[in-house]
Amino acid sequence: MTTPSDVTPTQWQSALTAFRNAVGAQWVFSSDEDAGLYRDAYSPYWNEPEERMPSAAVAPASVEEVQAVVRIANQFGIPLYPISTGKNLGYGGSAPTMSGSVVVDLKRMNKIIEVNDKRNYAIVEPGVSYFDLYDYIKERKLKVWIDVPDPGWGGVMGNALDRGVGHTWYLYRDHFWSHCGMEVVLPNGEVMRTGMGAMPGSNAWGDFRSNFGPYVDGLFSQAGFGIVTKMGFHLMPEPEHFLHKKIYPPRREDIIPLVDVANELEDQGMIGMALYESPMFSAQFQDPALRAIGLAPDVWNGNAINRYAAEKGVAPWELGVSFYGPEAVNEAKWQYAKSRFQKAIPGVRFEDYESLRFPLTAEQEDAVKHKVLVGVPNMNVFTLSARNRTNPEPADGHLLFSPTFARSGEELLRAQRIFTEGMRDMKVDYPMAYGPFSAPFTWNFRAFVLATGMPTSRSNPEVNKLSRETMEKLITLGAQHGYGEYRTPPAFQDQVMSTYNFNNNILRTFCETLKDAVDPRGIIAPGRGGFWPRTYRKGA
Repeated sequence: MTTPSDVTPTQWQSALTAFRNAVGAQWVFSSDEDAGLYRDAYSPYWNEPEERMPSAAVAPASVEEVQAVVRIANQFGIPLYPISTGKNLGYGGSAPTMSGSVVVDLKRMNKIIEVNDKRNYAIVEPGVSYFDLYDYIKERKLKVWIDVPDPGWGGVMGNALDRGVGHTWYLYRDHFWSHCGMEVVLPNGEVMRTGMGAMPGSNAWGDFRSNFGPYVDGLFSQAGFGIVTKMGFHLMPEPEHFLHKKIYPPRREDIIPLVDVANELEDQGMIGMALYESPMFSAQFQDPALRAIGLAPDVWNGNAINRYAAEKGVAPWELGVSFYGPEAVNEAKWQYAKSRFQKAIPGVRFEDYESLRFPLTAEQEDAVKHKVLVGVPNMNVFTLSARNRTNPEPADGHLLFSPTFARSGEELLRAQRIFTEGMRDMKVDYPMAYGPFSAPFTWNFRAFVLATGMPTSRSNPEVNKLSRETMEKLITLGAQHGYGEYRTPPAFQDQVMSTYNFNNNILRTFCETLKDAVDPRGIIAPGRGGFWPRTYRKGA
């Protein structure tokens, strides 16, 4: 059994007894079998000494029980690691950043406190999943949408607090930025509210996110300054109509004007998320000639790709653009957008993709081609990693590398080459390895993410070793060129934080100073976000 460091067996048993008294014996999970359920299913250290392992888990059902758990942890010096639903696969799952921590499983706190479809917000507890909130809205025929991640099984709050992302309008797909006020149990057990929730008698919690004075909400994102027990979220009014079109430029270098026009359209609020892909990415697995082009050292000048595109009719890039609103307005916006792309990119072609009117019937919803674009949570993304012809031996899991950089075509082409040549120098070749057909993700408004995944295994430690080494090298390589991870699994959080090292790591030092003041015993998620309390800080 893994137990908290610097806690004697007697103290540990006394703490478990106190936890049982606080939340009920059936909601304290201290056996190896029970605690093992909170392991990271995608751990890159599976069954190795460095694997992050909880000592136990406790599942409070109310804010008062969370307060009691925090005060007990303070009394005995036991680190806590709060989770909402624990579905953050690829970024740590339900496992703590520091082994020996007690997981505070908030799944029992699953109340949807309010959904308002006149002012378009929701207030929820941490155990509410995207499916829960979606079903609640549908059952009551409320005229609002949620913005969902992919897959959609996680917690609304947990995803936001890890700065998770979605796929619709820019106002909503940054899930932390779309939140509006929170309630937090601080490390001393006190309850604090932010935004208008800090004013007794206000009914604007879900409307206005800023209280008077410092805006402190960010301290509770990717960090351990407290346990969030309620959050408000802005929701998107259900539109009358959804229109999605595809745009195909004929040349590799056309990505530059393609991005420029898409940026302008999205920043004006004319389109939703710009969805970039490369038809050549999947085509390379069917055509050895295209695969050879992608592997050639001179691929970066684009000549061979452009010849292939002209001969085979396979575009090097694809852009999907979404419109939300009245049908006539969507069509007018599309005609304007179409004219802008035609002017900027000679030879560009277009394709109709999807047109939907709301509300949808159950049959229509099931037939939606790209459900996350219309706020429908689903699990379809897991089919991408399932066994298939191009992936006959799928991995048990993956690590996600998510470097973020400027939203421009020039920077994308540069990043492609840097990471592709870097991985080839490392002599690694994963199915999702970087190449000239890697397309950017635009989950984060005004930035590109060129994400990739490395496999993890529960049976082959050599696979995990190679993935860890690759991840570490990619983090370093990205930082050398100014590309930073926006989130990362626990095993790499210290390294990632060390890349944000302006002025001798002053950002980390500042966070440590705040942590020591707010949480002097270092009990809430020590190490979360790549900074540590004095209690566990090396050299402190």
